[in-house]
Amino acid sequence: MTSAAHKRKAWSVVIMSTLAFTVCFMVWMMFAVIGIPIKKALDLNETQFGLLVAMPVLTGSLIRLPLGMLTDRYGGRIVFAILMASTVVPIWMISYGTEYWHYLVTGLFVGVAGGSFTVGIAYCARWFPKSQQGTAMGIFGAGNSGAAVTKLVAPALVLAYGWQFVPQVYAAIMLGTVVLFWLFTFDDPAHKAGHSVTIKEQLTALKDPKVWKYCQYYSIVFGGYVALSLWMTKYYVTEYGFDIKDAAFLAACFSLPGGVLRAIGGWMSDKWGAHSVTWWVLWISWICLFFLSYPQTELTVKTVAGPQTYTLGLNVWAFTALMFVMGVAWAVGKASVFKYISDDYPKNIGVISGIVGLAGGMGGFLLPVMFGALVDLTGIRSSCFMLMYGVVWVSLIWMYWTEVRKMDLMGRHRRHPADILE
Repeated sequence: MTSAAHKRKAWSVVIMSTLAFTVCFMVWMMFAVIGIPIKKALDLNETQFGLLVAMPVLTGSLIRLPLGMLTDRYGGRIVFAILMASTVVPIWMISYGTEYWHYLVTGLFVGVAGGSFTVGIAYCARWFPKSQQGTAMGIFGAGNSGAAVTKLVAPALVLAYGWQFVPQVYAAIMLGTVVLFWLFTFDDPAHKAGHSVTIKEQLTALKDPKVWKYCQYYSIVFGGYVALSLWMTKYYVTEYGFDIKDAAFLAACFSLPGGVLRAIGGWMSDKWGAHSVTWWVLWISWICLFFLSYPQTELTVKTVAGPQTYTLGLNVWAFTALMFVMGVAWAVGKASVFKYISDDYPKNIGVISGIVGLAGGMGGFLLPVMFGALVDLTGIRSSCFMLMYGVVWVSLIWMYWTEVRKMDLMGRHRRHPADILE
C-alpha cells in the first residue's frame, strides 16, 4: 500500500470512527434527558434516578475489557460494527417501557454502545505512527461531544413529541451509522494479533501498578465527565429552577467542550508529554471543584444595627463558567491519559485501554448513584462536587509520589554537585 493510500484510509477510519463514537455517546447519555420525565412519572427518589441514568454506563464499562481484547485479536472494524448493530433493537424498546425495571433492563443492553470507545481508540491509533497517535486518539475521543448533542437535540424532541420519540429516533440514527461506518472504513491485517496472543498474556497487564494509576486518573477525567454529564441537566432544574430545555442547554456548556476539545488534548500531549498535561489538568480540576463544592448558604450576623443576613453561593453564571473550565480541562485530560497508554503499551493498546476505560466507565456508573445517595442523605445538592473534590485529591497525591517526586530526584542526581550547592 502506498503512503498516500494508507494516509487516506487512516483519516477515513478516524473520521468515520469519530462519527460512530459520537452517535454511541448520544445513545449512552440518553437517560440524562429522558430520565427526567421518567423520574416524574414514576415518582423516583434521587438514588433511584441516579441508578436509572447510570445503568447504561454499567454495561458499557464492564464490556470494555473484553472488547479491547477482541479488538487486539480480530481488528476494530468488525468489532465496532457488530457492537453498534447489537444496540438498535434495545434502543427502540425503551420507548415501550412502563415500569422502573423495564428501563433498568433496556438500559443495560443499550449501554453496550459505551464500549465503543475502547474499540475505536485502538482501531484509530494503529493507523498512525507513534508521534501522531495522541492527535488521532484525541480526534476520535471528541466523539464524547455526543453527550452535548443529546442535551441539545433530545429536549426539543421531548417537548415536541414526548420522551418516547427520542429512543425511536436514536435507533434509526444508529442503524444508519452502522451502514456508513462499514462502507467507509478499512481493515489492515497487520493490526490484528490473531491467536498469537493468549487471554492470559493480555490479562498480565492487571499486575502492572502503572495501569491502576492510569485507571485512577481516568476515573476523574472520564468517569467524572460521564457522571456530571448525566447529572447536570437535573441539577440545573432543581438547583436553579430552569425547565428541561434551558437546563440541558446550560449543561451542554460542560459536555460540549469536554468532548470536542479532546483533539486539542491529544495534540498537547504529543507536544508536551502526558505527564505535564495531566498534572495541570488535575490542579485545574481541584481549583474548580473547590468552589463548586460550596453549597448555597445564608449567613446571619449580629451587628450593632441588628441581624444582617448574607447569601453566599455561586450564581448560575459563575457556576456554568466553572463547569465550562472543568469541561475543557477534562477534555484535555482524557487525551493525555491515553497518551500515557500509547507511550507505555504500544503492543497491546486495546487491552490496556479496555482496563483503563473500564475503570473510567465504572466511575461514570458509580458516581451518579453516589451523587443521588449523598443528596438523599445530606440534602445538599453540591455534595456531588465535594465527592469529586476528594477523588481528585487522591490522584494528585498519587501522581506526586510516583511521578513528580521521582522526576525531581532524578533531576537532582543528574545535576553537577556544584550546581546543587548553588
